[in-house]
Amino acid sequence: MKKLILISIILFMNFTLFGQVRIKDIVSMEKATSKSLVGYGLVTGLDGSGDRASRNYGSVFTVQTITNMLERFGITVPRENLRTRNVAAVMVTANAPAFGRIGSRFDVTVSSLGDATSLEGGILLMAPLLASDGQQYAMAQGPVSVGGFNIETSAGEKVRKNHALTGRIPSGAVMNRVDPNNRFDFSQPIRFLLNEPDFVTATRIAESINGLPDIDTTLATTLNAGVIEINIPVNLQNNHQAVRFIAEIETLQVSPDVEARVVINERTGTVVAGGNVKISEIMISHGSLTIHIRRRPVISQPSASFANTGRTVVEYVTETTTQEDIAQTAAIRETSTVQDLAAALNELGLRPRDVIAIFQSIKQAGALNADLIIM
Repeated sequence: MKKLILISIILFMNFTLFGQVRIKDIVSMEKATSKSLVGYGLVTGLDGSGDRASRNYGSVFTVQTITNMLERFGITVPRENLRTRNVAAVMVTANAPAFGRIGSRFDVTVSSLGDATSLEGGILLMAPLLASDGQQYAMAQGPVSVGGFNIETSAGEKVRKNHALTGRIPSGAVMNRVDPNNRFDFSQPIRFLLNEPDFVTATRIAESINGLPDIDTTLATTLNAGVIEINIPVNLQNNHQAVRFIAEIETLQVSPDVEARVVINERTGTVVAGGNVKISEIMISHGSLTIHIRRRPVISQPSASFANTGRTVVEYVTETTTQEDIAQTAAIRETSTVQDLAAALNELGLRPRDVIAIFQSIKQAGALNADLIIM
C-alpha cells in the first residue's frame, strides 16, 4: 500500500506542476504585510487549573499581576492571602491584518506562561498588544477556545485531549492604532514579491501584465528574480480605479517555472519529486541480505544423587543463518522522466525506504538532474 501511495504522489506532482495559476497565488505585495503583535495578560474563570501561588513553588509573576490589577480598582490584598488557582498568566500573540484600520478585529492566540494545567473555560482580561517598536496597536479580550481538556485526578490518573494550555480567541483583538508606514500610495510604483524567486517566473509575470489590452507602454519590469515593479497607468483618476487595476493584475494566469527537486522525508519514508526532474541513463540493481539469529535454551538438570550439591544450569545454543534475495535489475534510459523512474521502481517491488536509498545513490552517481532535499 505504501508503495502505491509513493508512486501516486510522484505521478500527481508530474501532472500538476505545469498548470497555470493566478499571480496573486505566487506573489505578495510589498508593504502589504501583517504586523506581529505580542502581549501579556491574565485568563480568569478557570476551574482550579490555574497557576499555583506558594512560597516554595508557583508563578510569582501571576500573584504580582493580580495584586497590581486589584490595586488599580482600589482593592488591597496581601500577596500571601491570594489564591490563584482560578487565574493563569498568559502570553498573547497575533498578526494584525495588512490593511487593518482602527476598529478592525482579528484573531489572537493565548498560551500559558506559568504552571497552569488547563485554560479551558477561561476568559482573557483586557491585554494590550505591542509591536516590535514598543507601540501599542491593539487590545485583546474575550473567552478562550481551547478545543481540548486536561484532567488529572488525585489518584494520579490523567486524561488528555489536544493541548489545553494554548487557545484562540476568534476576533478577540481590536486595532486602536494604524501603522503609518503600511499605506498604499498609488502615485508611486508598486512591487510584487515572488514567494519562490525565479527569473523565468518573474519574466512571465511581467510579460503577462504588459500584455493587457489597451496597454501601449511597459508597465511591469523585473528588478531581479524576486521583485516585479509595476507602474500605475497615468490615465487612472482615483484610488478606486487603481484598486481595480491591481485586482485585474492579480487574477492574470501565468505558468510558474518550478525548479527540479526531489524532497525526501526519512522519518516518514516519503518521497516527492517534481515533474521537471530528469534522470540520466543508469542501471539500478537492488537486492537484500536477511540474517536470522535464533537462540535456543538448553537446561542441564542434576540427577537425584547430586540433590544436595548439584544445581540446575541454563545454557544457550545460537544458530545463525543467512538468506540473500536475488538482486533485481532495471535499466533507465537517458532523459527519463519521473514517470519512467517510478514505473521502473514499481516493477522492482521496492518499499519507500528502498526508494529513498536509490534516489540518494542516483544523486551520488551524478545521474539525478535535480536538487535532492532531505528533511
